[in-house]
Amino acid sequence: MILGPHLTDAGGAKLVSLVMPLPLSAELTSGAAPRLLFAPEYPTVANPPFFSRRSRPAKISATLLTKNSAARLEEVLRALGWCDEVVVLDTGSSDATVEIAQSHGNVAVYRLSGPFPGFGRAHQQAVALARNDWILSIDSDEVVTPALAAEIAAQSLDPRAVYSVPFHNYLGGQLITTCGWYPDRHERLFNRTVTNFCASAVHERVQTAGLKTLRLSAPVRHYSYGSLDDFLRKMQSYSRLFAQQNAGRKAASPGKAVARSLWAFLKSYGLQRGCLQGRAGLVISAYKAQTVFWKYLFLDEANAALRK
Repeated sequence: MILGPHLTDAGGAKLVSLVMPLPLSAELTSGAAPRLLFAPEYPTVANPPFFSRRSRPAKISATLLTKNSAARLEEVLRALGWCDEVVVLDTGSSDATVEIAQSHGNVAVYRLSGPFPGFGRAHQQAVALARNDWILSIDSDEVVTPALAAEIAAQSLDPRAVYSVPFHNYLGGQLITTCGWYPDRHERLFNRTVTNFCASAVHERVQTAGLKTLRLSAPVRHYSYGSLDDFLRKMQSYSRLFAQQNAGRKAASPGKAVARSLWAFLKSYGLQRGCLQGRAGLVISAYKAQTVFWKYLFLDEANAALRK
């Protein structure tokens, strides 16, 4: 189990620092220690009307991973203006992501140095960079609603609990209530002195063993796929990471890829009622099937490489 802000792998070995601070200008220096060069400012105005920072009993750091996230990042960060701090760990953006993040007064921006270590360890690193122990983990396509911000503010947070949040998932502006996308809930608010993310490359989660899980009622709005390009990009990324994570551990073959892909489509489109949501239900079900197909083909390729 990963405890507190110190990053360890499953064997307890300390992980090498993977991030570099991102200054407002100048080049990044290879091998620099993760010292904050872009210092966030904390304005005394522009807090949302439903509460102020001073009224909240626990200071909260929001953490985000970004990569070419400019399309929705402004909305995401505005919705986190109530947080004492927002840590943005950029994993290689080539668009305006970094500039947008630096324009917000409570945001500290860091850039990943070296190859992407997988989502679990990247989240661990973002958590370690935060200055507060209470962590709200949000993705760069997730918008905290005012109702959720107010609900968190009203909590007497329990360090021995992990808080789960309901998600409303959208495709092209349409709320998806089928395909297994609703109801949807994820553990996102936790105290890093007692838990952290697991180290999984994909399907990373906050570890909850031995802790209470408390349910918040107000949602996060999740805009995971803005276009078909997003589907294809995430399909390839997740499939390759799945293969890397499971190479030598799971069996795979072209036949298994086809069988699991067909089941994924039938489950999403039929059992999970994607057929009732028109084009969106069909597209999501086909995406799920294709993702399963390619991740098992990539895994079969990775297993074959290990046998050579």
